[in-house]
Amino acid sequence: MSVNVPPVQTQSQDPDQEHDHDHEALTSPLLAHYQRASNSTSQLAIVGVNVCPIESLDYEIAENDFYKQDWRAHDKIQNFQYIFMKWLLCFLIGCIVSVVGFCNNLAVENIAGVKFVITSNMMLTGRYEMAFLVFFLSNLVLTLFAAIITTFISPAAAGSGIPEVKAYLNGVDAPGIISLRTLIVKIIGSISAVSSSLLVGKAGPMMHIGACIASLLGQGGSRRYGLTWKWIRFFKNDRDRRDLVTCGSAAGIAAAFRAPVGGVLFALEEMASWWTSGLLWRAFFTTAVVAIILRALIDVCLSGKCGLFGKGGLIMFDVYSANISYHMADVPPVLLLGVVGGILGSLYNFLLDKVLRVYAIINKKSITYKIFIACTISIFTSCLLFGLPWLASCQPCPLDSTEDCPTIGRSGNYKKFQCPPGHYNDLASLIFNTNDDAIRNLFSKNTDAEFQHSTMLIFFVTCFILSIISYGVVAPAGLFVPVIVTGASYGRFVGMLFSSHTNLNHGLFAVLGAASFLGGSMRMTVSLCVIILELTNNLLLLPMIMIVLLVSKTVADAFNGNIYDLIMKAKGFPYLEAHVEPYMRQLTVADVVTGPLQVCHGNEKVGNIVHILKTTNHQGFPVIDEPPHSESPVLYGLILRAHLITLLKKRVFLRTPVRIGADAFRHFSADEFAKKGLGNVDKIEDIKLTEEEMEMFLDLHPFTNASPYTVVETMSLAKASTLFREVGLRHLLVIPKRTTGSPVVGILTRHDFMPEHVLGLHPLLVNSKWKPLRIALPRFLKIF
Repeated sequence: MSVNVPPVQTQSQDPDQEHDHDHEALTSPLLAHYQRASNSTSQLAIVGVNVCPIESLDYEIAENDFYKQDWRAHDKIQNFQYIFMKWLLCFLIGCIVSVVGFCNNLAVENIAGVKFVITSNMMLTGRYEMAFLVFFLSNLVLTLFAAIITTFISPAAAGSGIPEVKAYLNGVDAPGIISLRTLIVKIIGSISAVSSSLLVGKAGPMMHIGACIASLLGQGGSRRYGLTWKWIRFFKNDRDRRDLVTCGSAAGIAAAFRAPVGGVLFALEEMASWWTSGLLWRAFFTTAVVAIILRALIDVCLSGKCGLFGKGGLIMFDVYSANISYHMADVPPVLLLGVVGGILGSLYNFLLDKVLRVYAIINKKSITYKIFIACTISIFTSCLLFGLPWLASCQPCPLDSTEDCPTIGRSGNYKKFQCPPGHYNDLASLIFNTNDDAIRNLFSKNTDAEFQHSTMLIFFVTCFILSIISYGVVAPAGLFVPVIVTGASYGRFVGMLFSSHTNLNHGLFAVLGAASFLGGSMRMTVSLCVIILELTNNLLLLPMIMIVLLVSKTVADAFNGNIYDLIMKAKGFPYLEAHVEPYMRQLTVADVVTGPLQVCHGNEKVGNIVHILKTTNHQGFPVIDEPPHSESPVLYGLILRAHLITLLKKRVFLRTPVRIGADAFRHFSADEFAKKGLGNVDKIEDIKLTEEEMEMFLDLHPFTNASPYTVVETMSLAKASTLFREVGLRHLLVIPKRTTGSPVVGILTRHDFMPEHVLGLHPLLVNSKWKPLRIALPRFLKIF
């Protein structure tokens, strides 16, 4: 990552002592064992389940002579094509994501449905052992399949994908995050994992799927497949791809919850680090396309053409169509829900963070351990889901029930399980079911007498534990739906306790409980509020949901950060926060810039360039002019590593150090300096040069970004950090305050602003008077 700064130095451990230090991994960064002492630009992060080198993205456009000439040559038609392609790609993203989301839900409903129907039919005939065997084996096979394809084909597809995509939108480039292979594994693995009765969701994977689709559409064509039309090469830069990925992430959430406005707000509040009004319009248009296509596909399912269970499994809990009345006396229980949700949410985040660290220690041993953990969790889950309903007593069917009781088959509020005719098992109605149907049963109205207190308590504890241990398996797994299920269960339990003191029904308490747990764990407010409103389809819930979210987020922020930030930090992603640490205001950029600094001259010898590229992994180099080409040493600009490799590949060398002038436009085109697609990065090792060529020269002036962002060495580190993040930079040049000596002091990169790096250079800040403020201020800022 860093152009001139090595990763934070750590003392190497003797291999015999590694076992003695394993317990430190529960509190220290997960990558402490992988940090190196060499001067390398690449940092390391856990992408999916594998440790990979990461780089930064070039959100700043390299404004060299070719870029300027290319845009000067654009006419009105080309400008129209550029704008039209932006909207066309957003339309295509919406179409593809909605179809994938619909097929994903349809596959889950039918696969899980067949499993539950076969199991239920066996139980109706008293074949309980055979029913358990079918349930157990089907879950194990589905989990094993998801784990194998994730481990061997695309480890980056493991988990929800939200931390990875959020880091990407912040400027972190990790291998395989949004590749075609990841997309395929994410779709198939998510279907398999959710169908296997693991307590995992599909909203996070759907968001990742949307981001992958958007990125692939924005690659600007492919020579391998003959897609090299000029009109799709407008997007060969990270900035436009970033905007498309933002629209894709919004479309993914919209497809998962049928919440178009919630999807836009989720991308704005949680995912995107940069946002403009134009991007807001395109994201809104994308999610609108998703909503319209999903509505058309659902109409097809309502006619009974979607397989086993008709509606395609798309979440839509339309359970509060009647007017809801609440009074001031109902506010205290709602406030209590918010406080409980904040405490439980922060506890949930704390435990999940520790479990993921334990999994990381185990996963690094071998592939066998990864698959073994997934199979173990599947076996434990199957035994729990099949065994716990036997602890619940059978309840007589209500006489005024609006649906069949007991339910024969999969869906419905009244599962028969092992009960005699005319009775139902209330715990089986929740636990021996898909997550969507469990939520639907919890949210349902006019069912205050359906569940027992013990049932809700057992279900809450089960969901709380299973959602924590299931997320770390090597398979696509989301957190949204498990958190909703867990929150709805304790919300309904609180509603039962206050049933004699409030007019609110238990289903409404379940909705508010889900909102409080979401706010306590994910720390979002506006987007979660709108998503829940779109799920329940009733604006009358708005005041209560707002109160619950605000209270739960405020309480939880006093303990730790949101779950996705904790996961990003544990995985080692160098995410730049919107706020700066207080101690950064006491430091200048010169306090964190270290050497050695590698520079190029305006007319550089080919051998020197090859040596620099082979001995460093830096991604950008300052270009300076010295006498006789200038009166004194002066900073000309910044040239990227990829552009230097392109120049070497073309072999347009000069025998003397002179300016190439207008001949550069005859030998090169702007497309050759555009950002390459996924997996098409050129390497210096692939270029073979003769001894004669190594003694020649390259004129770097036409290919250098002559207007890079620079800061004076006395600028505060806090201001530089704000500039770096807001503009979306990869390199920030530091120039001296006085013009004598070298025209450039160093280069700041993302790594130089990381608290671990700053505190490593200045360890006294750790125990300084700023420590209490350093801990408390970020949490205080997040509240507001």
